[in-house]
Amino acid sequence: MNPFESLGLSEPLRRAVVDAGYTTPTPIQAQTIPALLAARDLLGCAQTGSGKTAAFALPTLQRLAEAPSRPGRRPVRALVLAPTRELAAQIHESFHTYGRYLNLKGTVIYGGVGQGPQVAALRAGVDILVATPGRLLDLCDQGLLRLDAVEIFVLDEADRMLDMGFIQPIRKVISMLPAVRQNLLFSATMPGPIAALASGLLRDPVRVDVEKPKGDGARTTHALYSVGKADKARLLVHLLQAQRPFRCIVFTRTKHGANRLTLQLEKSGLVSAAIHGNKSQGARTRALQGFISGDVGILVATDIAARGIDIDDIDLVVNYDLPDAPETFVHRVGRTARAGRTGAAIAFCDEEETGLLADIERLLRQPLPLSTDQPFHQHLDRHARPQTPAQLQSERVAQRQGPPRRDRDAAPAGRGGAAAPPRHGGGHGQGASHGGGRWGGPSAGASVGHGRGPSRG
Repeated sequence: MNPFESLGLSEPLRRAVVDAGYTTPTPIQAQTIPALLAARDLLGCAQTGSGKTAAFALPTLQRLAEAPSRPGRRPVRALVLAPTRELAAQIHESFHTYGRYLNLKGTVIYGGVGQGPQVAALRAGVDILVATPGRLLDLCDQGLLRLDAVEIFVLDEADRMLDMGFIQPIRKVISMLPAVRQNLLFSATMPGPIAALASGLLRDPVRVDVEKPKGDGARTTHALYSVGKADKARLLVHLLQAQRPFRCIVFTRTKHGANRLTLQLEKSGLVSAAIHGNKSQGARTRALQGFISGDVGILVATDIAARGIDIDDIDLVVNYDLPDAPETFVHRVGRTARAGRTGAAIAFCDEEETGLLADIERLLRQPLPLSTDQPFHQHLDRHARPQTPAQLQSERVAQRQGPPRRDRDAAPAGRGGAAAPPRHGGGHGQGASHGGGRWGGPSAGASVGHGRGPSRG
């Protein structure tokens, strides 16, 4: 018996699932699909990579197929809102994959591209619409799209929507929907504004909480590198050239930083591409397709790529800049060690990021293992208060000017004075690695592989 049959899925959907290579439902699918087939509202708390897209796509397809729309132009009967263009496109592709044996139509709309083809698809009629909030409201305001026939409303990555400032647009979209409908809300975290939104949106919902499997953390080798801001790019090149990961995502704080780092990597002979909000949709699609195909080994991204990009075999995640929110660190690292694979996650910490590091380690409830086996190591004081840029500049000026005169007149260490303190760390590859292996962490066996395939040791 097909395990998906026990969830109540129809034969065409089970056949499509088998074609897609799935054999066993994930925990969120097993808990969610029966409830959604029973037309219940649902609040799902799950990380990216848990299989939640199939968890809501499969029952949505079945419910729509069992009650086909009336003859004439198809109205939008299922609406899925996603925070980014990439995630919207992937959700749409999932609906297409799972619904291949059903007589249903769908399309995806998002900004950054011309609206002409999207409007044409809507005029031809669609059952399922996947959209980002901005383009959706734009077309509604132009009178090109109506939402008064929506039967199923899915809000995906709700906490990411909050981060991107989409809460008010979402409330406007909800006001355009019919009063009677099924509502689904998925979020990796549940901050106050999202809990309030869920309370007003959902009616007697089933709640499904799925944590990331405990084994995933054990399959990820972590390493922390203390490095000056000016040396970060050179350290990254050093590590990537030494390890040659098959697929690597490097996260930067800013769009300009992503572009600048990509150029530096290219100059060093490392094939890379940048993906962020200022890139055209065509450029973002090409970068992502190159990354998926393996033609591009390194994707330099802002946090637009931290969630929703559904690629299982990413060997290495690099936190080139530590994120302002510690939860974002968890989402970034969640890109590797998926689907039973091993992976590595490294983080750079410069002199301005010690406070961010403290927040991350507080969330993780353990320190990241520090690796000093690198040529740009600088002492890391985990208990130091983070310095402002002005304080750092003042310190650099003082270092260039040398110590005060009374210190210059003091007897030098080793010549009758006190002994000089030992240097911290190994510097230039001479210190011991506290992380275990080149990448740090529990074992060297989880280092990134070479060539066309990752090492899964």
